[in-house]
Amino acid sequence: MKSSSSGNTLFLIIISFAAVYIIWGSTYMFVAITVEDIPPYLMSSIRFSSAALLLASLTILLNRYHSVSAKQLKNAIFAGFLLIGCGTGGVAWALQFVDSGFTALVISGQPLLIVLMMWAIDRKRPATQSFGGIFLSMLGMYLLVSQNELIEHSDQWKGIAAILFCMVAWGFGSIFVTKVDLPKPQMINNACQMLSGGFFLLLFSFILESPRNFEFSSISTNGWLALSFLIVFGAVIAFSAFNYLLTKVSPEKVATSTYVNPIIALILGWWIRDELVTVQSIIAAGIMLLGVFFINSTPEQSKNFIRRLKLVGRRRV
Repeated sequence: MKSSSSGNTLFLIIISFAAVYIIWGSTYMFVAITVEDIPPYLMSSIRFSSAALLLASLTILLNRYHSVSAKQLKNAIFAGFLLIGCGTGGVAWALQFVDSGFTALVISGQPLLIVLMMWAIDRKRPATQSFGGIFLSMLGMYLLVSQNELIEHSDQWKGIAAILFCMVAWGFGSIFVTKVDLPKPQMINNACQMLSGGFFLLLFSFILESPRNFEFSSISTNGWLALSFLIVFGAVIAFSAFNYLLTKVSPEKVATSTYVNPIIALILGWWIRDELVTVQSIIAAGIMLLGVFFINSTPEQSKNFIRRLKLVGRRRV
């Protein structure tokens, strides 16, 4: 029984990583499509509130509902505020000003930020090779944001500033959910967080966007299709997978989704939305992702990687 249970857990972890890697990589493009038709905070509120209702209904149908304590509810509300209200909603707002592939590349520095935050919060000093990864990640980030052809207007800098703020909120939320008591099972926890996040996003929308003046009849077919994808796949499936992974592996490991997310976002943004992809962006992405690898790998893994690079270099010579 133990081997069967561990095998099921491993399978769920692999499937969850695939969902977080691939689906979230594509959500940047789908969010960019929806914010052309719907104000970003209103869109995000609809997305996560609808997903929360779907999850809650599924929980009841499967008879998996459990009572939630006041403390658990409070923790879930705060997590939803950080991860969804501040994190995801802010990125949707930023996508009004910056390309989806570029946004994914900036967010690929999330593991660097989490390592630094865990160092500050938990006094957990990074491994020695992580410092090299931190340097590479910062170098890649500089190369990325220093391109005049990609960042020409002040609004684009506003978008970058918003993304950096979202990364801080997401990093703190990721660490927070690993330390507190949250509703059980995971489906209820996800529904609580998404409903909480959806409420805060609607509040932000009323403050910043005047949603009363918005007409849903103005949403295009592509907008509705993109929003449906974001609700079902980007929210229900991927966010559930993300929260599941945080209960099984460390936040640093979960953050490795940034290896794959920017690659998928860049390809889709270039292919479908004709977004500009420069040689410098590709080089910056390579440097940043190499830095992320060193941040998240063990010393032995780093040594093996360097050893393989040397072998490849010798063979070419």
